[in-house]
Amino acid sequence: MTASDAPVRIERDGDVAVVVLDNPPLNLFTPAVFQALDAAVGELVTLTDPQRADRARAVLFEARGKVVSGGVDVTFFRDIAEGPEPEARGGELWAQLLRVAQTVEDLPVPTVFAAHGLTLTAAFELSLACDILLAAEKASFGLVEIVVGLTPSMGGPQRLAERAGPARARELVFTGERYPAAVLERWNVVNRVLPDDGFAEAARAYARQVAAGPTLAHAATKQLVATAVRQGARAADALVPEVSGALFGSEDLRGAVRSFLTDGPGKATYAGR
Repeated sequence: MTASDAPVRIERDGDVAVVVLDNPPLNLFTPAVFQALDAAVGELVTLTDPQRADRARAVLFEARGKVVSGGVDVTFFRDIAEGPEPEARGGELWAQLLRVAQTVEDLPVPTVFAAHGLTLTAAFELSLACDILLAAEKASFGLVEIVVGLTPSMGGPQRLAERAGPARARELVFTGERYPAAVLERWNVVNRVLPDDGFAEAARAYARQVAAGPTLAHAATKQLVATAVRQGARAADALVPEVSGALFGSEDLRGAVRSFLTDGPGKATYAGR
């Protein structure tokens, strides 16, 4: 298998690293897809390294086909459940998938997930590890693991609780229902619902927009927000002198300030790292 036909692969769109899920017809997550996702996310760590001259300044996750994903290939769960040491193997699987989700969450650039259609289980959980979740009007989402006696274990329940609160997280998981994008936007799970027509390009344009911003400041924002969620606002306050103070030594800030003072508000031309 070459990189161009891998079920999960990375393409470049200027400053944006685009992670493509392409495992037709339903983009099911199989062992091969999970392996390819793990490899792609490891590559993202390298591509977003601040020391790279050609670093990606944003990441976009998108999928090919009519659906984002129909979920996990259930034969994978059967093979674990009916094989040797199922509890240990199940624990190893969840540990691996949580590492993937956490690595995406900790990338030092904005991450955007574009959901154009049905988005179930692992794909939905991956979207919750991203900073921004964009959805087309026809998109729908579900954590349907109850049908096979599981709870979502790639970080979905806890990240839903962060976005929508614990009661909504429990409801969504307990029911196993599919929720339309408009409902999850009201619940603060989906950031924006965009028209179906032109959705793919609109998502790309959004990713390019955040990639054109001050990348180092975006990294500081991510660190402050994550700290506030996990440890409280005062813990984030304590980090501000370190993470925001360092921005004054960056060319991002110096270039932006020069442009602002020279060209004026609304006319400044800025290019950062």
